[in-house]
Amino acid sequence: MSPFLGELVGTALLIIFGAGVCAGVNLKKSYAANSGWIVITMGWGLAVAVAAYAVGKYSGAHLNPALTVALALSGDFPWGDVPMYVIAQVLGAMAGATVVYLHYWPHWKETDDPAVKLGVFATGPAVPNPAANLLSEIIGTFVLVLAILAIGANRFADGLNPFVVGFLIVAIGLSLGGTTGYAINPARDFGPRLAHFLLPIPGKGSSNWSYAWVPIVGPLLGGALGSLVYKALFLGKASPALWGALIAAAAVLAGVGMVHRKERESAAAERRST
Repeated sequence: MSPFLGELVGTALLIIFGAGVCAGVNLKKSYAANSGWIVITMGWGLAVAVAAYAVGKYSGAHLNPALTVALALSGDFPWGDVPMYVIAQVLGAMAGATVVYLHYWPHWKETDDPAVKLGVFATGPAVPNPAANLLSEIIGTFVLVLAILAIGANRFADGLNPFVVGFLIVAIGLSLGGTTGYAINPARDFGPRLAHFLLPIPGKGSSNWSYAWVPIVGPLLGGALGSLVYKALFLGKASPALWGALIAAAAVLAGVGMVHRKERESAAAERRST
């Protein structure tokens, strides 16, 4: 199996299990309906572990553009292979989302709320606030990449690393996932969101493209920071790129916050004038 196919298959498996648990918990007339957030976080953690076990020896099981870019920044992955990996991850995520759509075929009509249907495929904010939502994704992915690199520096029994990383995903979901649904992976959100847009899902509503940039930009910034901070703190190899990443993250957050504040002020002014 080629690395491209490994990333495609692995990311498809990730979404089949991950979006699948979201569908099982949230769609009407599923036996798993309303089983809660802990079930969702466990499902995603096991999804990552299974996908990593399946394709780790073929591609390294990045399954996440933020991790691929972070490894390239740290010098552990060739930049020339980044586009191939990202394309494979997005295509795999779309394929996995399509399988989930087919698997839950009769449940879409039984579920009235379009937001619930979108939530099977893509993430969204519990409290819409672009700067805060972006910060949540930055922090979640920072922790993800920093912890993955730290875990990789330990010696475990053969084959145990993917299982440990799976529990890391559960921990991030339980502790940090309640704000935005913890995409922490641009392909995990963009691929299924695009599938939601294209698939003939009954009563599906909007794909919420106005939010779609947050689970792309946030994880990329957070992953880059996680990689560079790991090198500086754990390996003693501080890089000028770390300051660049910090400045970029601060500038993006400040800009988003300013735009959001102006939008709120404009909306308040309109309400006062009516």
